[in-house]
Amino acid sequence: MPVINNNESIPASLKLKTGQIFTGTSFGAPVSAFGEAVFTTSVVGYPESMTDPSYTGQILVFTQPLVGNYGVPGQIKDEFGLFKYFESDRIQVQGIIVNDYATEYSHWTAVESLGEWCTRHNVPAISGVDTRALTQLLRDQGSTLGKICVGEDYLVDNIDSIDFPNPNSENLVAKVSTKIPITYNTKGDVKIAVIDCGVKQNILRCLASRGAAVTVLPHNYNFNESADQFDGLFISNGPGSPTFCIETINNLKVAFETFNKPIFGICMGNLLLGMAAGLDVYKLPFGNRGHNQPALNVDSGLCYITSQNHGYALNDKNMPSQWKRLFVNANDGSNEGIQHATKPIFSVQFHPEAKGGPQDTYYLFEEFLNYVRAEKASNDVNKTTISNIQQSAIPTCV
Repeated sequence: MPVINNNESIPASLKLKTGQIFTGTSFGAPVSAFGEAVFTTSVVGYPESMTDPSYTGQILVFTQPLVGNYGVPGQIKDEFGLFKYFESDRIQVQGIIVNDYATEYSHWTAVESLGEWCTRHNVPAISGVDTRALTQLLRDQGSTLGKICVGEDYLVDNIDSIDFPNPNSENLVAKVSTKIPITYNTKGDVKIAVIDCGVKQNILRCLASRGAAVTVLPHNYNFNESADQFDGLFISNGPGSPTFCIETINNLKVAFETFNKPIFGICMGNLLLGMAAGLDVYKLPFGNRGHNQPALNVDSGLCYITSQNHGYALNDKNMPSQWKRLFVNANDGSNEGIQHATKPIFSVQFHPEAKGGPQDTYYLFEEFLNYVRAEKASNDVNKTTISNIQQSAIPTCV
């Protein structure tokens, strides 16, 4: 049965550092917040987007006109202990901006309204904003620092008096990464180390559901010191600038030479792998965020519809020796993936776990785990052969 949200109307506004002000009505927490205003073209999936750690530090503008009509589901976990409907355990965005907030919601999984959810997590939300005009502005001038003003702050018009903190000037990965190792699906046949830069729950599910034991490690964890405990390495998505992840990049440089096992990266993982290989990164004007981004496979020529959420890209104009492009964005030509020429090391900038196609790029997880299992089997055979040789070399007593 539809539930009506009776939140009292409170004036609110989004004030951009560049001087523009967009007014509307608050339907979330009655608090103000700073962040980088970015837009997503996703038509559905606001609970997943809002809990994606990659959106940390950002004010999310939805181009989809109507938001909130199917409410928010409960924090139900699956057989692996992962959230079924969220990408983390809390709302990660600084706030949200929508054109039309649905005051009534209806869905069989819903337990509360979007407004109630935002209020409970102390996250501001504004409706009644001309999001088409706002999106066009952000496309023209690029992602822009802003402040959501609710209540008394709404009346303050002097933008010059506001100090806009830039979330990209701090290490956001360190904020969202796990502090201790956590393992899922302990009985998996292969062991995958996941370097957590802000990993989404569904990425872990895609690995665990395919039979892997998954150990989530802090972003600066030196996995090279425990390489013998794992059969493969995965580098996750995450927020902000990759330039702060120096320890992870240096660990990857060592892994390229000594790990000798498959490595796979997604989103931030693509950026960090590229930087470890010798590439630079640059900030995209307004980023690629949505469920309908075309990514072209350089090898096959096939184009995939992908889900994306990133504000930085690799500069792949001059690829280092032994590395090559794997995917490029068919819209803006930006890098969407790299691979090593001879080793099972590859990464993609988009999110194959997010069902953009809806399952067009799921094969990347299977490809990675096929590499892992083949390498593990080969190593097991080599160990057995060496053991047999050593045993046969032992003198027999008569």
